[in-house]
Order: sequence, then C-alpha cells, then structure tokens
Amino acid sequence: MPKICYIEKRFRKDSLERIAQANAIIAEHQSEGFDLTLRQLYYQFVSRDLIPNNQKSYDNLGALVSDARLAGLIDWNTIQDRTRNLQQNSHWDNPEEIVNACANQFKVDHWANQRYRPEVWIEKDALVGVIEGICTKLDVPFFSCRGYTSQSEMWRAGQRLLKHRKSGQTPIIFHFGDHDPSGMDMTRDITDRLEMFTNHDLEISRRALNMDQIEEFNPPPNPAKITDSRAEAYIAQFGYESWELDALAPRTIVNLVRDAIVAIRDEDEWNLSHANEANGREELQLVSDGWDSAVDHLRAA
Repeated sequence: MPKICYIEKRFRKDSLERIAQANAIIAEHQSEGFDLTLRQLYYQFVSRDLIPNNQKSYDNLGALVSDARLAGLIDWNTIQDRTRNLQQNSHWDNPEEIVNACANQFKVDHWANQRYRPEVWIEKDALVGVIEGICTKLDVPFFSCRGYTSQSEMWRAGQRLLKHRKSGQTPIIFHFGDHDPSGMDMTRDITDRLEMFTNHDLEISRRALNMDQIEEFNPPPNPAKITDSRAEAYIAQFGYESWELDALAPRTIVNLVRDAIVAIRDEDEWNLSHANEANGREELQLVSDGWDSAVDHLRAA
C-alpha cells in the first residue's frame, strides 16, 4: 500500500489523532471492499461525532488529509476522486491472450427473459464507484444523472425504455438522490420527462434518500438550501434540514440497490441464464486452450 512521503511535515498531537482516526475509518471500509471519497470520509467523521457538521470542518479535514498523504501517513490509493479518471484503450500481447480474456468475460443478458428491465440512476458522479460493483454483479445498467439530467440523455433513455416495452418487458428505474429541495424534485423531473418522451406511464422508484431511511440510519443533516427555488415547498413538508446520499455508509447504499433489484427478479430465469453463460464460457475456453493447434490447422488448410 503506497504511503509515500513527498514532504517533511510535523503535525500537532490532535492532528496525528485525527489522521489515525481517518486511517481506522478507511481500513474499516476497505475490509468491506470500499474506497471512500473525501466527502464520504467526512460524513463518517461526522456520524461518529468526531467533528462538527459544517463547511469549516470539511475544509479542515480535506487539508489535513492532503497534508497527511504528502507526508506519507495516509495511503494514496484509499481516497478516491471518482469524477476524474484517465480513459485509455485495452492492449494485448498476442491473439491468444485476447481469446482467453473473451472466455473469462463472456456474458449473456441475464434480464432478456425477465418481466422487468431495471436501471439504477444515481444523482452524483462521485457515488458511481459505490454502486458499480453491485450493478455489475446483478447485470443492471447504471447511470450518473449529475443533477438534473440533460435533455439529450433523457430522450435517449426514453427511446431505450420504449424498446424494452416493445419487447414485452416493463422498464423500471431505481432513483437514488439527496434528500434536499433539488434532490427530491429530480425524481419528479425524471418521471415527467420520461413519460413525455415515451408517452407511457413508467415505474420510477425513488429508493433513497427517503424519510424512513433518514429515521433508520440517522445520517448527519445539513441546512436546507434556502436559495434553491424549490426550498419553500421542501421546507413546508420536511423542515429546515436536508440530507446527502453520500452520508449513508457505502454498504448501506449497496444493500439498498441489491434489495431493489433482487425483489423484481425471477430466480428461475436468473439461474437458467447463468447456466447458459457458463456453457458459453466453457466453449470459448476450449478454443483458448487449443489456440496453437487451431492456428496450425487453419494455416495448413
């Protein structure tokens, strides 16, 4: 694990204690398979009553984590920026290698014969890394709305959902967003625009954050954004506090995604599709294992 010292820095005793707390929280989540963004780490501090919930605390924690990483006290791989990532092509050393990779990566559409065709939409790009693993495992497309979704992407989604309806399936979107004036309104906006583009009633299920989850998991609140044009209606219904989806533990978000998807899945069809996938991978592996013989045979033909 790369704890690399780039600068020499002396920390006060209370700062060293805070760094130790950060490393303990990071290790706890890594043991469950999760890396954290700085925002998620901050909310873990707040939920454990280690720091107050305000902008100054967030800024101070960010500065301390940055200094601690530069000083070699926090692993560089443990705090993720999920909004900025390098994209590049895949490469292979030889043809046999890619055939072997195909055998390992062969997948069938596990929802092709299901009644429902689910998608997971999440408000923030920074949380895609939390849901990616479970959505990939359950073969469900996932999408970062980045706030209010663009008209172009919403229209494309409408065309995609229409295609599912024409094939006899019921599309359903599980929406995850903040519990604040805009975050709550985004579920309505998704519903209204998709129904306009499809000319159909659709199942748009808001899975988080909802008030019952706030009461159950008790995430730290923020003041409602009174400058938001939707604040008046929100405050009238929910009061002056709001909550960010990031404040939930990653495992909690994953469980909410899993529960929503598994609840609509036909297990018999699911198991059959996995058996078909295993057969396909076995056939491709046979080709990979006999690659040299196959190439010699084709060249001799």
